[in-house]
Amino acid sequence: MSETPDLSYEEARDQLVAVVRELESGNVPLSRSMELWSRGEALAAVCQRWLDGARETIRRAQGPAPAAGSPEQPE
Repeated sequence: MSETPDLSYEEARDQLVAVVRELESGNVPLSRSMELWSRGEALAAVCQRWLDGARETIRRAQGPAPAAGSPEQPE
């Protein structure tokens, strides 16, 4: 199995979908299932890093949250 660090979100997601399909087929020997599970975990982590980065970018673009009790923030 190849490494995952340079995959885009879409590439990692598509590969993860393929892994899940193969696992769900039920026609996979245990050793292959373990390989697929490991690969799926790595691909899920890549997707999560992309999503976390996007969430952080949005948070920064929105600017600081108003302080509690300020006119912009209802109590």
